[in-house]
Amino acid sequence: MLLDPAAAYPKVAVLRDALDAGDWPACRETLDTAEPVERTCLTTVAADTEGVTDFLRGVLSGDPSDGAAGALLGRHLAGAGDFVGAERVLVDAAARSPRDPAIWTVRLRTARSLRLGPSEARRRYDRLAEIDPHHVPGQSQFLRYLCGHDPAAAHEFAHQAADAAPPGSLNPVLVAEYHLDRYLAEGRHHFDDTTVRAELTEAADRSARHPDHRHTHGWVRVTSTFAMVFALLGDHPAAAGFFGTLGDLDSAQPWDRLGDPATVIGRYRKRATGGEQ
Repeated sequence: MLLDPAAAYPKVAVLRDALDAGDWPACRETLDTAEPVERTCLTTVAADTEGVTDFLRGVLSGDPSDGAAGALLGRHLAGAGDFVGAERVLVDAAARSPRDPAIWTVRLRTARSLRLGPSEARRRYDRLAEIDPHHVPGQSQFLRYLCGHDPAAAHEFAHQAADAAPPGSLNPVLVAEYHLDRYLAEGRHHFDDTTVRAELTEAADRSARHPDHRHTHGWVRVTSTFAMVFALLGDHPAAAGFFGTLGDLDSAQPWDRLGDPATVIGRYRKRATGGEQ
């Protein structure tokens, strides 16, 4: 099974190589030619790339208005657990590049990690929504914030975002992410509710199982999330369908919330396909 996102999205490897080489023009070419959601997802590459702090600070020193460098450095610092440092970088980046959804997406993550108040988190999400009302990486970050503060508001937000997005889009996965969070917080009985099962089925039908669904950046994580919730539901045929769509691909997230991703995915894949009871 291939958990590295580069297996599904070649630009991930291209950006990694450019960061490793300290080639900022190549980094910008990769980011500037990406679609908005793809570009935001690509910034996560910086989170796992070692030794880029000084490089990206140097880029920003030469051009403080470079929002791409600010987004990458902020994401890298957040990935390293330096949320205060990330916030400092991102405040300046947002002031200079206020219409960069990648910056606001990372700022939603720092809002959660720094335990900022709900009004500030909502302000950040509203700024993002003004730029891209269906920006699923940012919506996912805001949903996680809401899940930790107001589960009822999180449930409402997930459905609003899913319903507002075009059929076949990635966004209905937010409903699955919400119920997965509730499952992890409340236990297995959360999935015993027939209403929950109906909501998950509808979300899957509007997203990864919809005929208009396309394998744009993020589809692997979305499909894997649906595979996970249906596997936890015990709906093996539905889970097997998603695993079949994934083929050899999969996503460490959100399976990593149950333990080692490769081990957990392997176990549930076997159960879904009849290889293990």
